[in-house]
Amino acid sequence: MKKESVVFTHSNVKMAILECLAKAGFVAGVSKKGKKSKKNGPQYIETTLAYDADGRPRISDAKRLSKTSKRVYISAKEIRPVRSGYGVLVLSTPKGVLTGDEAKKQRVGGEVLFSVW
Repeated sequence: MKKESVVFTHSNVKMAILECLAKAGFVAGVSKKGKKSKKNGPQYIETTLAYDADGRPRISDAKRLSKTSKRVYISAKEIRPVRSGYGVLVLSTPKGVLTGDEAKKQRVGGEVLFSVW
């Protein structure tokens, strides 16, 4: 059973993570829904999921690396490809939420949030 889209409550971190996944091709699209006010309630993020030509989802698995109990930090030199380049590493850096490739190009390290493949 394929889902076309998923809806989340809005936060800036969630939006930045979903935009990174959209750039990498794991999510087809990201958009904000609703108005931010106390009367209308919170904003929402609607995410359109990506599927390949065979109908399989682009995200097959994900692994959370940094947790509240154990934070994982790496430098730009320590960033390695995920699943021989088929996956993406997502980091929270001083320059914002970036994929592993973007962080390596900008020579910035940070907290490793998760990897997706």
